[in-house]
Amino acid sequence: MTVATPSRLARPLLAAAFFAFSTALAAAAQSFPAEAPLPEAPQAQPAPRDASQSKKQDDDQVTVLGSPRAILHDQAAIWTSPLHLHDRDLAVLVPLGLTTAVLMTTDHQVMSSSKLQNPSMNSEAVDASNGLVGGFIAAPVIIWGLGHIHHDDHATETGILGGEAMVDSIIVEQVLKIASMRERPTVDNARGKFFQTSAGIDSSFPSSHSMVAWSAAAAIASEYNGPLTKLTAYGLATGVSLTRVLGREHFPSDVLVGSALGWFIGRYVFHKHQHTYAD
Repeated sequence: MTVATPSRLARPLLAAAFFAFSTALAAAAQSFPAEAPLPEAPQAQPAPRDASQSKKQDDDQVTVLGSPRAILHDQAAIWTSPLHLHDRDLAVLVPLGLTTAVLMTTDHQVMSSSKLQNPSMNSEAVDASNGLVGGFIAAPVIIWGLGHIHHDDHATETGILGGEAMVDSIIVEQVLKIASMRERPTVDNARGKFFQTSAGIDSSFPSSHSMVAWSAAAAIASEYNGPLTKLTAYGLATGVSLTRVLGREHFPSDVLVGSALGWFIGRYVFHKHQHTYAD
């Protein structure tokens, strides 16, 4: 039996990612008009906006040039979010924390399993995860480009917010990696020790691939919230997370936290900045 080489496996997966995204977005777009209908004429002449109101609305617009400013504001909100938690947030955070703790106690056993110590499978899984996450990185650019060409505000907004979500997730991920300094599964018999200076910026915690994939998926699936788009985006993001474990690049707890943080960031960016369509 012929075994697929890593490059042969990654190329079709990457192509599948592009095809799936295009199919999902095309299907979702059919539920919206090509151009937004004009609003009905007002019954009375509205009061003129003052300069401060006009500037505020202009600053809130989703644009490429406005992205750096939006990302700075996002980072301030993300890092201060623990100060603004509500009781309803605990319904999600407590189960997530408990599940992460349980996974950390089993990380060593899982990654030491002989079933995962297969160099050929590990290599193919790593290439697959790289191909899939490459599709997620390219998707917002493609969506924005198509929206720009066709003057589709919904698509351009989706592309910009998808990009902002990924940048936000990368910044958070890099800070957490430096703070956690966790060894990779391939080091020290997969003991996964934290605060090891030898790990440096190559820390295993959290999974950067998972954060990027889930942040982009959450932003896109929130903008185009049809079932096909959600199934495609979150299905591919799940594929990224699973292949990071199968490739022995990350522990299950790294992937869980990375996926959850990416999803939260993507959803936050959408709800904070979207203007064209409501979720």
